[in-house]
Amino acid sequence: MSEETKTAEKKEVKKAGKSSRFAVIETGGKQYIVREGQRIEVELLADAKEGKDLTLDALLVGDDKTVKVGKPMVEKATVKVKVLGDIKGEKLIVFKYKAKKNQRKKTGHRQKYTELEITKIEI
Repeated sequence: MSEETKTAEKKEVKKAGKSSRFAVIETGGKQYIVREGQRIEVELLADAKEGKDLTLDALLVGDDKTVKVGKPMVEKATVKVKVLGDIKGEKLIVFKYKAKKNQRKKTGHRQKYTELEITKIEI
C-alpha cells in the first residue's frame, strides 16, 4: 500500500468523525482488527443474547502515533461490543459421489454467526 493511499484513508476516517484508534481482538479462534463503530460477524457466541453488551480483551491496541502489543493481552485494554443478533451465512453445497457406482449424496450447510458492533475501545 502506497503512502498516498494510507494518508487518504486516515483523512477519510477523520472526516467521518470516527476515532483512529484500533484494536485486535480474538474470538472463535480468529483474530479481528476492529475500530469503533464497526460491525463484524464472528463465530457463533452461544451465551450472547441480542442487545447484550460484552467486553472482550485486546491483543493489540493502537492509534495514529502509538501501538501497544500485549503478551498475550494488553493490560487494562478492553473492547466493548453490543450484540446485534445471530445470523446465518450463505448456503454451501456439499456434493459427494463415487464414479461409475451411481452413488451420490447432496447436502447443504449454513454457518451461524453472531453480529457485533464495536461501541468503545478503552486503554
